[in-house]
Amino acid sequence: MADIAIPDIVVFAPSPSLTITIEERDEEPDIHIHAGGQGVWQARMLRRLGTTVTMCCTFAGETGGVLRHLLDGEGFDVVAVERDGQSAAYIHDRRGGQRRSIVETAGSDLSRHVLDELYGQTLRVGMDAQLVLLSGPAGDVLPAEVYRRLAADLRSCDCCVMVDLAGPRLDAALAGHVDIVKISHEELLADGRITSIGEAEIIAAMRTIRDAGADTVIVTRAEKPLLMLTESDTILIVTNPIMEVVDTSGAGDSFTAATAAEVARGAEITEAVVLGAAAGALNVTRHGHGTGDRAAIHRLSRLVHVVPYGEDHEDHHPPRIGLRELAEMFESE
Repeated sequence: MADIAIPDIVVFAPSPSLTITIEERDEEPDIHIHAGGQGVWQARMLRRLGTTVTMCCTFAGETGGVLRHLLDGEGFDVVAVERDGQSAAYIHDRRGGQRRSIVETAGSDLSRHVLDELYGQTLRVGMDAQLVLLSGPAGDVLPAEVYRRLAADLRSCDCCVMVDLAGPRLDAALAGHVDIVKISHEELLADGRITSIGEAEIIAAMRTIRDAGADTVIVTRAEKPLLMLTESDTILIVTNPIMEVVDTSGAGDSFTAATAAEVARGAEITEAVVLGAAAGALNVTRHGHGTGDRAAIHRLSRLVHVVPYGEDHEDHHPPRIGLRELAEMFESE
């Protein structure tokens, strides 16, 4: 295998998905085929922000062959492990204005041999990167224990490790210890880590996650300001403009990627989440995962505020901005 230049960020994307989306154009079906999955969407945003990124992935069968071709066509640096079976895929119909799933498949499980190869390649390229981002596959195609081992081994190599995981995968990663955890309040609810969306309960869950093996914990809350627990036990609240929503899919991945990009450049986490919040906010104004204009994200970040959490945080209401106002703001510069 040819050597790949040391990237800023390595994305562990064990089983990317082939995505087929049906839209409508001039009253006719308009079919879009892309490489997707959490790690791909994060990597796509990283590249838009000028960050060099290498993806560590497996590819299987016909779907895997198409996936690899699509990623190569986008110019991604990919450390690929070929395997038997089929890669993940889905077909969504968006002609009615909302996503409707027609077919979804998580793909074939990764064998022990394939896991060993993927694990070794991830360590090889990850140990020299500024940050390693551990993402999850669509289904349960690999043991959660892999995330514990990866987190522990990468940290032992002085790597900064960020995870955007939930459930058993998050528990496993925490057992290995990570630098940054990003999780949504919906995932906290689904995991049973909270029973309501009250801030006091969310903050308690953040401290539990931190104590289990994380330095910084970030919880996104849809349109509400996100919460961040720092290594020094400081709670911060981050407000960003509320945009006119076209599609909320992928906003969390854009947030994670932009935050990771800034950390990889040497920014403090309190600075990094500003760009992350802007990227996530802009993502909802358009269709597509991990999309957004780099200049627009940086300009929108000027409207993001980070303040200590406290009794007066309700005074920091995020502004509501329509697409016209956003365009006018950019054109005035």
